[in-house]
Amino acid sequence: MRALAFAPLALALAPVAHAQMPGPSRETMAAPAQPGAIALIPDAPDREVWHRDNGLIAVRNVTRPTIMPFLPKGKGTGAAVIVAPGGGFLGLAIEKEGWQIARYFADHGIAAFVLKYRVLPTPASQVEFADQLARVIRGEKVAMASPPDDTPPEALADGLAALRYVRGHAGQWGVDPARIGFMGFSAGGFLTRSVVENAGADMPAFVAPIYPNMAPMKVPDNAPPMFVAIAANDFLLARAGGPKLIDSYRAAGKSVEFHLFSAGDHGFGPGAPGTPTEGWLDVMRRWLRTRGIIKE
Repeated sequence: MRALAFAPLALALAPVAHAQMPGPSRETMAAPAQPGAIALIPDAPDREVWHRDNGLIAVRNVTRPTIMPFLPKGKGTGAAVIVAPGGGFLGLAIEKEGWQIARYFADHGIAAFVLKYRVLPTPASQVEFADQLARVIRGEKVAMASPPDDTPPEALADGLAALRYVRGHAGQWGVDPARIGFMGFSAGGFLTRSVVENAGADMPAFVAPIYPNMAPMKVPDNAPPMFVAIAANDFLLARAGGPKLIDSYRAAGKSVEFHLFSAGDHGFGPGAPGTPTEGWLDVMRRWLRTRGIIKE
């Protein structure tokens, strides 16, 4: 069970791309520019370690959560979405599952806010981290903490704080506070589920957990419309024994749209060209239009 618990990290941090650079780099990099980023806990210490994973920017040891706005150029639709990257709660695939996604939405008139939420601590040394992760992928036990079974309280608190912040400042970004959604990938999908279960009066207008935990969930009475996308060969679907998340939503009488791609593995991000996941963001945007969240 312990080795299985590491699987979300191994797959979320090592998506199939840039095959010449498998897994995380053994070198760190300077923190990239994050224009307009807003600290959700301004006085928190900053212990971030930035690096590349399969050639794309990633970050770990996040202790100072932020939201980074990506705004439409010109008149927007008034809708907005908070985007939570994945990484097994031990890091964040912030470029692939955060910035790339946010740019897509901003390019289509939807304000997007990438949430850099707090994650569990990993070794300060990048070499040690890379070595331990390689051992994890081989199925070995290591000293590094394993990904938790569900959303850690700090990550959930950051997700709810991001919702409240964006809603409270919606006017300055031209956003309708009644049309703010929340989406996340892998561990970010776990977080998205947890937001629905715990938001109460702060509930987002829509949610989109992408290749998330597919196990049953407790669906509250005010649960919003949900969009789910996952590949048929994703280990999280097999681990849950089927799309039980979808069953929970349907049993509660809530609106859910479910896309099961014939292939794509775990961690397909914005979609891999030439695969069944290509263009899935366009499908989600069409769903937002049919739900009345955006008007084009």
